[in-house]
Amino acid sequence: MKQPLQESFKRWKTSVLQSLLQYHGREDHATVRILLLACIGTVAMPLYYVIWQHFFPQEYESLPLRLVGIVLCAIGLFARQFSRRVMDLYLLVTLSYIFPFFFTFMFLMNHASGVWSESLLIGLIVLFHFDTSVAVKAYLIGTAAAVAAVAMAGDTAVLGSRLVLQQLPIHWFTIAVLAAAKISREVLAQEKLAGLGAGLATVAHELRTPLTSVDANVRGLLRMCSEGAGPLPADRVGTVDALARIQFEVRHMNHMIDLFLLSATAVRRSLRPIETVSMEAVVAAVLKRYPFVNAGQQKLVALEVRRNFSFAGQSELSVVILLNLLRNALKAIQRAGKGRVRIVVDGGHAPPRLLFIDTGCGIPAQQMPLIFHRFYSFPPHNGAGIGLALCQEIMDAWSATIECVSRESAYAIFILEFPQQPSLAR
Repeated sequence: MKQPLQESFKRWKTSVLQSLLQYHGREDHATVRILLLACIGTVAMPLYYVIWQHFFPQEYESLPLRLVGIVLCAIGLFARQFSRRVMDLYLLVTLSYIFPFFFTFMFLMNHASGVWSESLLIGLIVLFHFDTSVAVKAYLIGTAAAVAAVAMAGDTAVLGSRLVLQQLPIHWFTIAVLAAAKISREVLAQEKLAGLGAGLATVAHELRTPLTSVDANVRGLLRMCSEGAGPLPADRVGTVDALARIQFEVRHMNHMIDLFLLSATAVRRSLRPIETVSMEAVVAAVLKRYPFVNAGQQKLVALEVRRNFSFAGQSELSVVILLNLLRNALKAIQRAGKGRVRIVVDGGHAPPRLLFIDTGCGIPAQQMPLIFHRFYSFPPHNGAGIGLALCQEIMDAWSATIECVSRESAYAIFILEFPQQPSLAR
């Protein structure tokens, strides 16, 4: 009986993993992890109740606690519909309940049995594969709640028993190893970003020399064509127009290089807020600085200041965010062959926000969970894929948020919300 049950569980687990892997590269990593947790938890909670209750009976088992866990996991099956805030809250509540609270409570109520000692250790390993800050909060909240629940159940003697206490160094060592491994991965990711930024800066600097040479030669040719009194001959008018166009393109490329260098610098600098920034002033600076292709493209962008506001950040990094958003919006309009851009400064809203609206090609629903991923670009091969990811990192460092609402072939709205009363980091 046990062998068929184990085989069935293995087949189910394999099918779940295969179905989830189909979304790898298309879904947000956090969403995939929640879906995986929800699928496994929804089935494993009742399955292991049967196993520990009937096949390998444990000293203590609780159907009501498992039912709560099943409900929480089942809610996670709808993770794709969650907003970011709902997802963060759901993740904290569910992780706190299942891994630290439920596993610790069952470990203590079963007097540190071998089954629950190993189960709790596995639960902690799974827990700390999620975001470290969320995992630490969940660990502290869940463990404290489990200890309080055991005390209320009247079984306080187990809390100070040798069997329980000897597990603590093992748990803490496991957590430390997992945290160190995660830090190493983050350092490697930062090094990759820094390398990308350095490469981008090198390429941008190398482009300066030929562009400067082209610009100098164009100026010389224009002077030659303009020599002499009276109107230009008909054969020179077309030449002058072509040279003027080349000169404009050279200046446009120089402005784009400035943008690339700014983004490359932002990848390698501290993101923490160090000054108070006026939103209206930074938007105006971006609109003045952006290398529009022509006056017609510039007229597609409109600024609406409902009420100005200030926030804790960095002026240059604010420019990086807005330049990336403006560039993406104008590209969307170019791909769609229609649309306009509207930038709304709304300090009267709670919290203060900036709306970045374009009525270009929009973003397909299946791409929405990925747009803030590093090295992801849409359409494919459309840039390095660090623009929006960098924007989100900067906003996170300022305790601000950036979200996108979009409908394909209709619009894309980026919503940037800032703390109501920011306090500068000292």
